[in-house]
Amino acid sequence: MATDFTRMWSELEPVGRDLQTGGYRRFAWTRTDHDLREWFAGECRARGLDLTEDRAGNQWAWWGDPDEQPGIVIGSHLDSVPDGGAFDGPLGVVSALAVVDALRTAGVTPDRPLGVVNFVDEEGARFGVACAGSRIITGQLSADRARSLSDADGVTMAEAWRAAGRDPDSMGADPDALRRIAAFVELHVEQGKALALAPDGTEDLGDPRRAVAIGTHIWPHGRWRIDIPGEANHAGTTRLVDRKDAMLGLAAVVQDTRTYAAELGCVATVGKVVVEPGGVNAVPSQVTAWLDARGEDEAAVRATVAGVVSTAERFDATQREESWTPPTRFDAGLVTRLSGILPDAPHLGTGAGHDAGILATHGVPTAMLFVRNPTGISHSPVEHAEPADCHDGVAALAAVVTDLCTRDAD
Repeated sequence: MATDFTRMWSELEPVGRDLQTGGYRRFAWTRTDHDLREWFAGECRARGLDLTEDRAGNQWAWWGDPDEQPGIVIGSHLDSVPDGGAFDGPLGVVSALAVVDALRTAGVTPDRPLGVVNFVDEEGARFGVACAGSRIITGQLSADRARSLSDADGVTMAEAWRAAGRDPDSMGADPDALRRIAAFVELHVEQGKALALAPDGTEDLGDPRRAVAIGTHIWPHGRWRIDIPGEANHAGTTRLVDRKDAMLGLAAVVQDTRTYAAELGCVATVGKVVVEPGGVNAVPSQVTAWLDARGEDEAAVRATVAGVVSTAERFDATQREESWTPPTRFDAGLVTRLSGILPDAPHLGTGAGHDAGILATHGVPTAMLFVRNPTGISHSPVEHAEPADCHDGVAALAAVVTDLCTRDAD
């Protein structure tokens, strides 16, 4: 099992990696994405799994026929944020494939179908909407809107699909793909440091009972686009009093993002900005900023965003909500069952969004497993998980799958 995991991890390691930053740039419907999808397809074929795609391009590999009875699905995604880490997403996909190997080595034949999924465009790094693949098939993101989303170069998702040899008119909700899922368990690297800390708050990386946690819920979270107008002018000849500088509006928005989030117990970030015309010696004519806001309490997140928007409106800005995911509780019965299979595993909520959350919101019984991250850092090349903890994650997921696939999962 460890050998299979190590081989797959080594094969994926160079794909989409920037040699200067050490981070990954694995964006949806690019050549790199194509290479990742081909790698996944090859691994599935090597295991004799039946590979299909749904109407959003998500890849599903099946051991058994999910049209005869719905199956248990494991997996995650292979795309990344700009200069992201190696573990966010791929750890779940590689672990899922390793679980198939582990079950076969142990002589376990599932009594119900087992699926491995590679969700497309989970990070939303190219087109701006996170979990696009799962949102499209559940109908939470309409095909018309998805096709019209554009990247930083103005390429729409529809155009990207055509460039990838796909028909964008085939995109849409896919109830047939969803009805094949009896339950979904997504393994993911922890995107914080809770598992690296002992109950008293001191760092403890040696406790094997904290290598893997059971996910219980996802905080409410969303993304908003804010367009701040200005007036282009010469930076050297225009008096300060005559300027309409869109960057001043951005500065106020960024500052108040931190202020409102701190006051209301949330986290909020302006992490992407586009400045026009983008010249060092030009007063900005427009700034577009993207706000990410999250928190335990939905009302507090909404209040944080309302405060930031009120600041932006002082500068004649407009805004629109690009995505919103309400508080998401994973299936209580499934979480209880996982707790029985993994009695020492702590329970953990998360502020990060996942395809598991989108499926859970749609009514699919869903749960998550988190593997310890000693750095506590994610969406960065520093993101990490120790090999021993990764192998513990595979073992935990294999135990879960063995239980769910060889006994009644209801």
